[in-house]
Amino acid sequence: METKENGSLDTKSSVENGQLSDPAHWAVADVVNYFKATGFEEQANAFQDQEIDGKSLLLMTRNDVLTGLSIKLGPALKIYEYHVKPLQTQHLKSNVS
Repeated sequence: METKENGSLDTKSSVENGQLSDPAHWAVADVVNYFKATGFEEQANAFQDQEIDGKSLLLMTRNDVLTGLSIKLGPALKIYEYHVKPLQTQHLKSNVS
């Protein structure tokens, strides 16, 4: 996996075997790019403002996403349920094996 000068992962190499690389290794820019790529262009800036990197993302609770990022409730719910929670689950499963 290649790291760019700004500390973010090269998006081409962050996909391994058709799956995203482990979010624990993501820089803030990778988290921002992930949410921009999944349709949360406006909300992605909140992750930048709060300096949420991959390790921080994996530690976030539902309440952190709903209240700590200062984003609207609808998008915050979708971000947590459809992105943060599955990334956390994927990370846990891949580290148990």
